[in-house]
Amino acid sequence: MTATDHALELVQIAAQAAVDKLALQVIAFDVSVQLAITDAFVLASAANERQVNAIVDEVEHKLREADAKPIRREGQREGRWVLLDYGEIVVHVQHEDERQFYALERLWRDCPSIKVPQPGPPAADA
Repeated sequence: MTATDHALELVQIAAQAAVDKLALQVIAFDVSVQLAITDAFVLASAANERQVNAIVDEVEHKLREADAKPIRREGQREGRWVLLDYGEIVVHVQHEDERQFYALERLWRDCPSIKVPQPGPPAADA
């Protein structure tokens, strides 16, 4: 079994929202074969707690616009690792230190990756 089309759509929305707020290392995995509780993980990191919270706010805003409602949100107060559980997808936004220490991508490296938007160079002013 693979992630549903709806889950893949939510992954794209969440990843783009993270990129829009300058998230680093945005990746996603289809974990539907290994986990029965969700279809996909989105991982993103930020340089500081304020940016973690800004990314989280934007992801929630964009997913809300897509009529996705979170089941659970954990870690917001500390701003070091925030988990947003939408049932079909789980979004992890981590401070760079936590991202390196916990290395979730190593845990899920056997899962198929999902192509997501990536941070690009800033647009040049005309």
